Amino acid sequence: MSKVVEPTWRDRLRFGEEVGGADHLVGAGIGAVYVAWLLATARSLGFARDEGFYFRAATDYARWFRLLFERPRLAFEQSSIDPVWQTNSEHPALMKSLFSLSWMFLHEKWKVFADASTAFRFPGMVMAGLALWLVYIWGARAFSRRAGVFAACGLALMPRVFYHAHLACFDVGIMTMWTACVYVYWRAEQKGGLAWAALAGVMYGLTLETKHNSWILPAVFLAHAFVLHGRRIGRAARVGQIPVPASLLAMATIGPVVFIALWPWLWNDTLPRFQAYARFHLNHEYYNMEFLHVNYWKAPSPKGYMPVMIAATVPAVTLLLFFVGLGERIKIAWHRVRALLAHVPFLASQLRVSKGDGPKDRYETDLLLFLAFAAPLAVFLLPATPIFGGTKHWFPAYPFLCLFAGRGFDLACGAMERALSARLPDARARFAANAAVLACVVLGPLAVTAHSHPFGLSSYVPLVGGTAGGADLGLNRQFWGFTTQSLADYFEKNAPQGATVFIHDTAWDSWSRMLDERRLRPDLRGVGTISEADFAIVHHELHMAETDFNAWIGYGHVAPDFVLTQDGVPIVSVYRRTKP
Repeated sequence: MSKVVEPTWRDRLRFGEEVGGADHLVGAGIGAVYVAWLLATARSLGFARDEGFYFRAATDYARWFRLLFERPRLAFEQSSIDPVWQTNSEHPALMKSLFSLSWMFLHEKWKVFADASTAFRFPGMVMAGLALWLVYIWGARAFSRRAGVFAACGLALMPRVFYHAHLACFDVGIMTMWTACVYVYWRAEQKGGLAWAALAGVMYGLTLETKHNSWILPAVFLAHAFVLHGRRIGRAARVGQIPVPASLLAMATIGPVVFIALWPWLWNDTLPRFQAYARFHLNHEYYNMEFLHVNYWKAPSPKGYMPVMIAATVPAVTLLLFFVGLGERIKIAWHRVRALLAHVPFLASQLRVSKGDGPKDRYETDLLLFLAFAAPLAVFLLPATPIFGGTKHWFPAYPFLCLFAGRGFDLACGAMERALSARLPDARARFAANAAVLACVVLGPLAVTAHSHPFGLSSYVPLVGGTAGGADLGLNRQFWGFTTQSLADYFEKNAPQGATVFIHDTAWDSWSRMLDERRLRPDLRGVGTISEADFAIVHHELHMAETDFNAWIGYGHVAPDFVLTQDGVPIVSVYRRTKP
């Protein structure tokens, strides 16, 4: 009997036909470089309104975590839970808990980060890096390694994703968890076994615990499972059985347990508190959002909002490759459908198709990718869906957009290799040619993304004319008041000691954090009205035009003392009280 030789660690780290350890190093490397870039640029980005709320929640939760570490029995009493976890109880706890633990250990205890805000933000940055790692691995498994590389790069180099990846918020977190949950479900179908099914259940619980977008996921899984297992389910139904895939059963059972277990607020009065959470999001108030020079603040929402905003904010080359990749997958799907229709005599004669097996897709990967891409977008075609938040609410679709774009890049490289086959005699030459093509399609998005910082919500892609083109089209200039920090140089040079500042759309917690970290001069005093302010900030949004008028009346003149711009587009104006 021959002896079975186990592969060494060096063997595991070599690229082979199967995706393995070396590929995980590539994916982790892409993610690590991205996190490093986010950390390097974090100090120059001001705090969004919602970040201020989550900073406060994270510091409140830290009181409970300290109690858990020091007196665990007491921590599980309702009198210890409710005063802490009622803070920001309209959102699940996972990301805020990570913000809290990161702040406790990486700032307060180990002093890894000098700024508390960087510690709060770090888990969101790591989530962004994990998303790139995961997208690379999935692209490599589903299509090819070069497809995975472009898919990861395409996701990283979206200006809106880059902006949100800096924040102590949930939008990049749910993008990552949505993708991870769908990926684990896909692997569970491939690998089988209770371990993968249980992992799918855990992942769905973590996704539920991240953000309410996760409520849409069952539609993706049920539709995919029906197609994948339809014949088996049909045969079983004829004998009175309804078999349920193990991964779906695990999601329906393990998922809610994980969701409740990680959110102490739900440990007591579980049902009424969950109902309050659901009501908050099902009846969410409308915020103001400009779209094509119209301010929307109530239903119905414009149906063109989502597709126009995608075209205006996602680099054009990524969208082009997405359509190339998606088109090829649709063509393959149509061949499969025609092969099935050939077994129906009447349809076969009408469509002039012949019997055949058609291209194989044993796990219906293309369908799963498309469903996971389409589901977050479909919500924004409903007229009652609020459109506040720009593009961030459909971030879960972007990894799948990039996976199809990765396939489009794969096809482009394949066409290039065939056209230049005589000039690419060996693997090194082909690798160099592929690297050159990658550079051609990545350098543009890289330049656009780098230029967008720190005004990520004001920036638009060259397809619509950049920031100036977006303003001309009447697309939203910004929101959340995060651009206040970009006025630091102006206030440093022009504000007298102890000057009062009307902070407009900046949240008070965010303003306080900027002063604490000396991102703005700490002697400045924020106030809530123009009448009591020496300086008045106006964040330019269509529905806030009245603030300009208020400043004109309050200060007796119409000329701002300073206008902060990007590419010539006003972002923030500062009015100054003149001496009588």
